Amino acid sequence: MRVAVISDVHANYRALEAVLEEIDAERVDAVWCLGDTVGYGPRPNKCCEAVSSRSSYSLVGNHDLVVLGELSISDFNDDAAEAAIWTSQVLTQESRAFLEPLQPAGEVAGVDLFHASARDPVWEYVLTEEAARGTFELSDASLIFVGHSHVALALSDNGDRISGGVALAGSEVELEGRWLLNPGSVGQPRDGDPRAAWLLLDLDRGLAAFRSEGPSDRKPGGPEASLQRDAGRGPAQLP
Repeated sequence: MRVAVISDVHANYRALEAVLEEIDAERVDAVWCLGDTVGYGPRPNKCCEAVSSRSSYSLVGNHDLVVLGELSISDFNDDAAEAAIWTSQVLTQESRAFLEPLQPAGEVAGVDLFHASARDPVWEYVLTEEAARGTFELSDASLIFVGHSHVALALSDNGDRISGGVALAGSEVELEGRWLLNPGSVGQPRDGDPRAAWLLLDLDRGLAAFRSEGPSDRKPGGPEASLQRDAGRGPAQLP
């Protein structure tokens, strides 16, 4: 079974289109979305329509929930709050009907999915070893996916320590043992690479490939450089 895993589209339809075009070329069996289809970007309804029609399993994220009135605007920074207010005003009934039944956590094919983390599937960022360990401890699955941080990650748990870290586009992971993966963000990457990120999962072969689409103007030696290694050599270490 081959699965495309996407997350944090954030109403960026141009980025989503680019990713879906590549997903089509890969002839995957399923698409999983880890939430935050809306928020920040200008085309929430087009993104809801596309994710609804293409995804076989979707989660809801914090930006989706605030637009639906399930979270308080005061929980968000000024930019996110302004975007949420606008999105709530333009969101169609069809988009609402897609988002409203979704949950922030789920399980598919033995894989645990969380928008944020197992401890707090709506809000917690998995960006530290402690946060990753918390999710590993609360899940029995050998493979776990999270989104929310907008940073592609590949973390493994060997029982004694958490290893791995930031995963660059082009890197692949052999899924032996227990892994926690974040595909990165389609619509608003925050790892220094502006390209739309997603992940190609091959459950039969036990492989995960980190992908990105679109032009990149990332320069070597930027603020994220200490967390990175060359693409194709696996993930960099978390700080």
